Amino acid sequence: MIEVRHLGKRYTNPDGSTLDVLKDVNCTIEKGEVISIIGPSGTGKSTFLRALNLLDPPTSGEILFEGRNILEKGYPINKLRQRMGMVFQSFNLYEHLSIIDNITFAPIKLRGMKREDAEKEALEILHKVGLAEKANAMPSDLSGGQKQRVAIARCLAMHPEVILFDEPTSALDPTMVGEVLSVIRQLAREGMTMLIVTHEMKFARDVSTRIFFMNEGIIYEDGTPQQIFQNPVHSVTKAFVQRIHKLVFEIKDDNFDMLDMHSRMAQFCIKYNIAEKRGNIDKIADMMSGKVLATYRPLTLRLTYSEQDETTALDFMIEGLETSPLQTPETDKNALAEVRNLSKEIIEEQTTRGFRVKVII
Repeated sequence: MIEVRHLGKRYTNPDGSTLDVLKDVNCTIEKGEVISIIGPSGTGKSTFLRALNLLDPPTSGEILFEGRNILEKGYPINKLRQRMGMVFQSFNLYEHLSIIDNITFAPIKLRGMKREDAEKEALEILHKVGLAEKANAMPSDLSGGQKQRVAIARCLAMHPEVILFDEPTSALDPTMVGEVLSVIRQLAREGMTMLIVTHEMKFARDVSTRIFFMNEGIIYEDGTPQQIFQNPVHSVTKAFVQRIHKLVFEIKDDNFDMLDMHSRMAQFCIKYNIAEKRGNIDKIADMMSGKVLATYRPLTLRLTYSEQDETTALDFMIEGLETSPLQTPETDKNALAEVRNLSKEIIEEQTTRGFRVKVII
């Protein structure tokens, strides 16, 4: 249905410098697919979406829609945008028009529908999105979630073959997100082809047939939700989907500033709402670095927290080591026993860099 080849988007700054937001995007989108586009901020997700219907024309590459390059001279862009609708994060409703007039405006003007037919169809669509009773209300009378559902209804009134959603819930209060996602789920069940830029990871996992993970201006990884969320190929993808936050410390010798480390760990615990684990984190960090692994320097200590499974861990990496440091006769067995009592699990693993001891808290 849609084929994207070597798509690029370059911006030129006033000082003459350039910024490549999209570098080499390639993908094929089949009819009926629901594709969620995820990735860090600033990696080109929204730019890619806007490029697909030429709201932000690319500077290189090709976009084939049903076999025809939409970047070729003379391509009917207005017709394209009727077939490839877009729902924005900021709603973009006409504030001076009633809800039903917002929905019927384009079908009357662009599709040439009679007002009576357009209003009848608009009421059917409003019923579908749960807002039939709001037909004569004004946008200012609606909540953010209701406005976004009207924006979806307005898009559906043009009978699009593809809908592009640009972070449809990012401007909403958390209590209103569910009502919008429910409408999108219904469209997915009906077989609507959709591309959705979203930060709602659970929604992306549940509703999508495919996931694009974008990073550094390209589609870094493309796969099924199961692959992307459970078995990603790249470590960058894994860190993003699991929302892994980390602090890293390099303990090179005994003069390392332990007070600064504990202060930063305390801030980390407060920031990610794991303050109840702070005591165990401090004790384990001291026991492992100061007693169990006291003879191993340099030592890399990493505190991590995964939002996806709410796992907190302390990693201790010793580069170049080929066997577990916990199995030697010199190991302080009493200190190690205390660490085991404070933790859920201790994982010992050989890596390409050396040996890692991971303490799950």
